[in-house]
Amino acid sequence: MAKSSNPEGKTGVRIVVAGDRGTGKSSLIVTAAADTFAANVPRLLPPTRLPEDFYPDRVPITIIDTSSNPEDRGKLAEELKRADAVVLTYACDQPETLNRLSTFWLPELRQLEVKVPVIVVGCRLDLRDELQQVSLEQVMSPIMQQFREIETCIECSAYKHIQIPEVFYYAQKAVLHPTGPLFDQESQTLKPRCVRALKRIFILCDHDRDGALSDAELNDFQVKCFNAPLQPSEIVGVKRVVQDKLVEGVNERGLTLTGFLFLHALFIEKGRLETTWTVLRKFGYNNDIKLSDDLIPHSSFKRAPDQSVELTNEAIEFLKGIYELFDSDLDDNLRPIEVEDVFSTAPESPWNDAPYKDAAEKTALGGLSLDAFLSEWALMTLLDPARSVENLIYIGYPGDASSAIRVTRRRRLDRKKQQSERNVFQCFLFGPTNAGKSALMNSFLGRPYSDSYSPTTDERYAVNVVELPGGIKKTLVLREIPEDGVRKLLSTKDSLAACDIAVFVHDSSDESSWKRATELLVDVAGHGEDTGYEVPCLIVAAKDDLDSFPMAIQDSTRVSQDMGIDAPIPISSKLGDFNNIFRTIVNAAEHPHLSIPETEAGRSRKQYHRLINRSLMFVSVGAAVAIVGLAAYRVYAARKSASS
Repeated sequence: MAKSSNPEGKTGVRIVVAGDRGTGKSSLIVTAAADTFAANVPRLLPPTRLPEDFYPDRVPITIIDTSSNPEDRGKLAEELKRADAVVLTYACDQPETLNRLSTFWLPELRQLEVKVPVIVVGCRLDLRDELQQVSLEQVMSPIMQQFREIETCIECSAYKHIQIPEVFYYAQKAVLHPTGPLFDQESQTLKPRCVRALKRIFILCDHDRDGALSDAELNDFQVKCFNAPLQPSEIVGVKRVVQDKLVEGVNERGLTLTGFLFLHALFIEKGRLETTWTVLRKFGYNNDIKLSDDLIPHSSFKRAPDQSVELTNEAIEFLKGIYELFDSDLDDNLRPIEVEDVFSTAPESPWNDAPYKDAAEKTALGGLSLDAFLSEWALMTLLDPARSVENLIYIGYPGDASSAIRVTRRRRLDRKKQQSERNVFQCFLFGPTNAGKSALMNSFLGRPYSDSYSPTTDERYAVNVVELPGGIKKTLVLREIPEDGVRKLLSTKDSLAACDIAVFVHDSSDESSWKRATELLVDVAGHGEDTGYEVPCLIVAAKDDLDSFPMAIQDSTRVSQDMGIDAPIPISSKLGDFNNIFRTIVNAAEHPHLSIPETEAGRSRKQYHRLINRSLMFVSVGAAVAIVGLAAYRVYAARKSASS
């Protein structure tokens, strides 16, 4: 396999050389650039440029010399922060300068948060006392164990021109083809993210899906990555190398995934990282072994605050096929290990952390039904469309990425048309502490009721499919807003733009809970009126199994009538009596012109606008009458003059 070309997008590498005074920094730079040793060099060199044809990768290098004088510390820190790689020098004839690497220089880089490859270079090798000869590996091993950012160590002599070009070659290589993302030096194995990327590449190249790369498929892979075909004898040679070390790496159909991974581990062990990096970059990966941003159609996600993003039917059909493929026992239960397998070609499973973890209903066996699987995808698409599309690409979505998602109509337009065309609705769940919000969320996910109470401190999501009359299915996302998070939520203008419907839960047995819920309702409704993002609202009277507080019916009737919304819906999570609440929520979200509360301030504002409009109408009618009268008078005057 051929060597790499200039990695896409990298126009130059900036290498900063630092170290104690007198360790040979300037001599190292001059000798590398001029290919000859200079006896007298300036104490501090200007930036030195090595041309693009200096090394095979054809990327120009700029080398920055630095001063270690205390008064130049600010300038040194500035240069280190701008570096692509750092060369740290010590003098082979001055052991104390080697000690200073671990006591000062490497800790200093960490303190400055310089997170780039470090090449440790022992200069003045020709001056080292022959009695002090020690193995470089023996000296550097403990330091490299402590400071993992060290990419490699090398000793050189500018005077005798020993290993000078290699210093900057290794530094450039560490930037263009870093070891860290690919290989774990300690365990001598490929890193998980690298394995996942190579597995995806293998599957993409295995055109006949038989689990092995045939000779023709291997050749296609070689041409795609390196623009040169493999000769039949070379293919035989590659497979023999793998088979000699790993029997299962090759079978009668060709090179297996195990063999493909072994081959790349072998390249890396032999220092040929550029081979693996060329393959990864050819398939669109960046240095974090994630797909480059330019492969994600970000322009497709542009939307107004009150628009949302959903999966298209094409993407949903693809995901149904993925579910069937990985639900190997066809029991409509994708077990956790099978979910991990779905995302085994992505950098990591996107659902391992909040807000996706535990957001969907689990089967009795702890897995995901098809509806739950699609619900998780719907939630990810709603909250983070770019991440959703990225993961669709990772798991093999065959179409144009922009065909996987659609932007919904603005809710403002939905209100005018008195109907929403969305398939996924987001409901904000408000209410005071201990009102029953979490119990409602849990019941939505089919989880049993629990008497034990633990307050929700962070926002939480629950997503599920709601079946409507006629067999129509909609996806509902519940977003629980903790009581102490409401003020922060409403501090931004667009905070309600993503909300299709707001539900206010209170403990029907507790008057203070009811009062706080109505305060939250007024706050949210007022914010909607002020920003133009009014949302339908419902009130839920939870804990209906307990006796209502006195005056509950009168109070709730008054508030409902005053604000122009439906009376509270009684539910009991404990008894499992939910009064079709989730259908009711979806139905209200589908009709965004209804159930919109009106505050006193909002009503006054409307009355004022009506008054102004009426006044303007009277003024315009009066003006029209005056103009008509004037025109009639002119006609009359003209006729009178003519008759005279």
